[in-house]
Amino acid sequence: MRQRALGWLGIGIVGSVGLWVSGAWAHFQVLLPAEDVIQQGRSVDLTLMFTHPMEQGPIMEMGQPVQFGVLVGGKKIDLLKHLRPEKRDGKTIYTCQAPLRQLGDYVFYLEPAPYYEPAEKKMLIHYTKVVVSYGGTEEGWDALVGLPVEIEPLVRPYGLWTGNCFRGIVRRNGKPVPFATIEVEYYNEGQKVRPPNDAFVTQRIKADAQGCFCYCIPRAGWWGFAALVEAEEKMESPHGQMVPVELGGLIWVRAVDMK
Repeated sequence: MRQRALGWLGIGIVGSVGLWVSGAWAHFQVLLPAEDVIQQGRSVDLTLMFTHPMEQGPIMEMGQPVQFGVLVGGKKIDLLKHLRPEKRDGKTIYTCQAPLRQLGDYVFYLEPAPYYEPAEKKMLIHYTKVVVSYGGTEEGWDALVGLPVEIEPLVRPYGLWTGNCFRGIVRRNGKPVPFATIEVEYYNEGQKVRPPNDAFVTQRIKADAQGCFCYCIPRAGWWGFAALVEAEEKMESPHGQMVPVELGGLIWVRAVDMK
C-alpha cells in the first residue's frame, strides 16, 4: 500500500512517467457517502475511487468491483447493479445512488477488482466499508460484514467530533490480528492541508496484542483507516507472474468541528 520513490517513476498501472516524486504514496480505496447521518430522504449518493487521499491523486483505474453491497438489519443487499462507471482525470471511478428502505445503520461494503502495483510487484485487494446512519436508530454500526480482512469499530463510526478517538479491532477471517499495521490518511479535499514533510502524509500505527488500535482525529473531514496483511497465496499479475497479494481492511469515518 505504501511505496517510497525518488527520481523518475512510473506510478501504478497508470503508466505515468517523467514525474518527479518524492516521498510516500499510500493507495487507499475510497468509499465515501455524501452524508454519514441522514434524517430524511430515501437514498444516499456514494463515490468509489482508488487514489491517494492526502495528495488527492493521482487516481488509479478501477476495474469492475467483485462485490458491492450493504448490510442493514442483519441482511446483505447486493448493490452492484446500482453502480455507475464514470471518468475522472481519465480514469474509471464509480458512483451509486443507494436506496434507503428501512431505518437503521447501513454498512456499505466493497470488494474491488485486484489492482497490480508494479512499484511493489504485488496485487492489492482492499476490502472497504463505511457506515451511514438513517433515521437515528443507531443500531447495527458495529455489525461485521464477514470480509477476509475487516476493522470492527469499537466507537460508533459517525457523529464524531474532531478530537474524538476512533478505536477498532483488526480481524482476519473473524479473528483478531495481533500487532497489525494500520495506515491512516485524511481525505484532503481541496488540498487544504499541506503536510510539512512526507512523514505527515500517511500516519502509521500498530494494533496491540488483541488487535485493538486507537487514533485521535485531529481535523474535521473524512479519515481512512487501512489494516494491512499479506495473503497466504500468490496471485497472477497482468504480466503472467505469480506475485504476493496485499489484503487491506478499510473503514472510513467522518469528524465534525464543534461550534
